[in-house]
Amino acid sequence: MSNLRMKEAALIYLDRSGGLQKFIDDCKHYNDSKQSYAVYRFNILINPSDVVELYADLGNHILHHPLKAAQVFQSVCFIAVKTLSLIGQLQTETQINIVLKLTHLPLLPSYCLDLCEFPLDYTSQRFYMMQGIVIAITTVTKYTQGARFLCSDETCPFSKGFQYIRVHVPGATESATVRNDFLCNLCSSSLQEDRKFRVLGDKQVVEIITTKALHAFQGHSKTQSFRFQSLTIFLRDELVNKMNIGNEYKIIGIPTCVKTSQTTVCIEGNSITLCNLKVPSGISDNFRCLLSLTSSSCWKFTAILANIFASQIVPPGTYNLLKLCLLMSLVQTSDRNKELEDCLDILIITSDTLLVDRLLNFSINLFPRGIHHPVSTEIFPTLSRNKYGTGAVSIQAGSALLAKDSICFIGDLSSHKKDKLEQLQSVLESRSITVYIPGKKFGDDIDQQMTFPVKCSFWSFVDMDSSSRRNAQKNNNLIGQMDCSLIPANLVETFGLLINCNESSPCHQLFPTMQHTLKKAIDPEGLFYFASKQFTTEDFEKLLAFAKNLDVEFSLEAERMIHGYYLASRRIRTDFIHGSKLSASALKYLVSLSEAHARLNLRNKVLKEDVLIAALLFETSLTLKYGATVFCVAPNAVFPFELYNEEYLQQRDLYLTQCQKQLQQFIDTYGPGTAVFTSDE
Repeated sequence: MSNLRMKEAALIYLDRSGGLQKFIDDCKHYNDSKQSYAVYRFNILINPSDVVELYADLGNHILHHPLKAAQVFQSVCFIAVKTLSLIGQLQTETQINIVLKLTHLPLLPSYCLDLCEFPLDYTSQRFYMMQGIVIAITTVTKYTQGARFLCSDETCPFSKGFQYIRVHVPGATESATVRNDFLCNLCSSSLQEDRKFRVLGDKQVVEIITTKALHAFQGHSKTQSFRFQSLTIFLRDELVNKMNIGNEYKIIGIPTCVKTSQTTVCIEGNSITLCNLKVPSGISDNFRCLLSLTSSSCWKFTAILANIFASQIVPPGTYNLLKLCLLMSLVQTSDRNKELEDCLDILIITSDTLLVDRLLNFSINLFPRGIHHPVSTEIFPTLSRNKYGTGAVSIQAGSALLAKDSICFIGDLSSHKKDKLEQLQSVLESRSITVYIPGKKFGDDIDQQMTFPVKCSFWSFVDMDSSSRRNAQKNNNLIGQMDCSLIPANLVETFGLLINCNESSPCHQLFPTMQHTLKKAIDPEGLFYFASKQFTTEDFEKLLAFAKNLDVEFSLEAERMIHGYYLASRRIRTDFIHGSKLSASALKYLVSLSEAHARLNLRNKVLKEDVLIAALLFETSLTLKYGATVFCVAPNAVFPFELYNEEYLQQRDLYLTQCQKQLQQFIDTYGPGTAVFTSDE
């Protein structure tokens, strides 16, 4: 009676949810094909909450005994097919393959599979929900959905018809579905597969890790021991190619045990949902108050942010230029922003690599997906053989794809080999990486290639204080130009910003940094400045998370100014032999810098004041690469004074206002519509 009531409840649910009509439509598709199938596969969408309200026993079966629940729906669907004459070719109930697709699971701990807990339950054969980041994915291969077997004894009644149908069930290997040692239940003769009725489906293997495991890639592993293991997800049919490397997903599936060279717990995927990062509702009260107090100026708020940022690593007032650029790069990593060109890459020239490394590492830890690339691993995707014997090629993510919508800090540029630097240059130019899969090497007839978008910003530095560099440095002929000959010129060009952080630069103040280092050595956890106590790391995390998700648009005067500066700068840096030194990507860097400064000011509109900061930073970077020009910008133009109080902030505003007039004069003289160089152009 219980089984009968469950079948009745299943029919009622299908009718109420619209599943019955969808089933009828799918049957019509099969019937119209006029082809005889061994297996007819149907997906049925199940809302567990609605089923539990309708009939608790059926809901319990779906949640805790999904294979038995599928048999209930199989029986109901077979009766519907026969009663309504939906598929004329269907002969037996076993030909119907029902796949229950769950919309969700109850939000209770017993239904969640925590990838950090051990042991994992793979014996109950029920649904669990898990969440993780994709770190590897295979190419798509085929598997057997279902097959028809016939008795080898021609006199046996089961040598005809569809009595022996085998279908794939969660956790089953290919040999469990199709092999040659099955026997007839009636006469005990061997069964033979009727190959023309074999039904094939698509299969893909994905590896995920919990978000917590990313701590191992954020510099923590230098002082702490970490070990993490990926979990394997099998995707089949409609789920194939629904997961991308670097994305985080919620997966509903059934844990199973797969035996290869060692016993491994895997998940038979049932449904997947892309996780969206939660956007903070606002910023801390301290930052809200600071924003209000500085609302009369377009420059004061970001100046104070840079001044007090990372006071745990460097004392306030030091490295302001670098810290401002880091903050601007951080807010340009929005997961809402679909334009890959908006990333802001930074290359730092420094003689104090230890302090810069600490500062950059502190900054990437403000985001959960920030990656400090370990030297022992790969930056970009690599190939390996799939360990589950599926014949597929496994593509491992690499640090760049794991740092999706965040920062990939790749350390000292000189620590990477020439071929890796060439690959980095290609990625910075195209914002994508193409993986070539040679067919012969991996047992396939044809070569394949897969292209992945790279949605992160890159940070790196170059140590200019090493003996090899000091001996190789040459005298510069142009004012303001740095010797970057040891770095490939094309690679330097692909970084949006080049920043100088040496003793002679304005962002390096030796004495306060020495004092800070000594204090930290005595008290590593101490907070030595008022700013560290008033504006905490958590406050900065909330501020940056809020700012990076702001949608910004350009005002008309800002748009005119940024195009005017770009064209004027391009003109004065053009010669007849080598052409323009400014690449086409220069404009996108200017746009990205302007947007970043507006976001950091928590504004939705880009103003000409934002364009000024972008132009000063960009011109400083160009001067380091090529030397100064007519629009001569001081190395400390963005921070001409040490920020001690309101008076110095006001002086900075007056200085920047004067710079804005000079920028406008430069545009009026050399920008579009002027007579300068027109005849030559």
